Amino acid sequence: MTHTPRTAVCLVSGGMDSAVVLAEAKAMGFDAHALSFRYGQRHSCELDAAARVARELGAREHRTVTVDLSALGGSSLTDDIVVPKDRDHDEIGQGVPSTYVPARNTVFLSVALGWAEVLGATDLFVGVNAVDYSGYPDCRPEFLAAFETLATLATAAGAEEGQRFKVHAPLMELSKAGIVRRAAGLGVDLGLTHTCYDPVETPGERPLACGRCDACQLRLAGFAEAGVTDPIPYA
Repeated sequence: MTHTPRTAVCLVSGGMDSAVVLAEAKAMGFDAHALSFRYGQRHSCELDAAARVARELGAREHRTVTVDLSALGGSSLTDDIVVPKDRDHDEIGQGVPSTYVPARNTVFLSVALGWAEVLGATDLFVGVNAVDYSGYPDCRPEFLAAFETLATLATAAGAEEGQRFKVHAPLMELSKAGIVRRAAGLGVDLGLTHTCYDPVETPGERPLACGRCDACQLRLAGFAEAGVTDPIPYA
């Protein structure tokens, strides 16, 4: 009897967490469809990384949807606001940082939900993480549980067919070091990924990670704790 893999939609940002989550979905036997967003982010290298990850990790299909959150402003990732740098680990965990994009995960998961319904899928994968929580309210287990409830109420598949949607967050309880180790176990090349909030553009070459923003510092600390050398280029 031929096994038909279940279909899933995976949010792929280009960062290391979403790359590992895509690999997790594949390892669990899902036919993974990768979804990325052109949301008005200041640096297109995120989307270049997302395309690399989706291609190299064998996504069934990779779509990039435009949802221009820069029209709303309010974030240093989409607006003319300074990206915080050189903060220590304790400071990074205090409060909501300027790199928070208002309601971004709610918007992204809602679009993923729509694509899942079109595909006849009930499984969504997202690379949120609560252990190295850096102030994002839409990266908590409570948010994902609430979204699952919303998904059932908001879709024809849920309201008419009784389908129940599941948001998988396999990295939720892992530290950054744990994510680095899990990537190694799954054979994920983290050199494909991009994490930096404020990369240094280099003409004709891949941008350099700044090494100083919150995202870079959490990433570097994770690699250091795991005893692994980070393969991406830094300024």
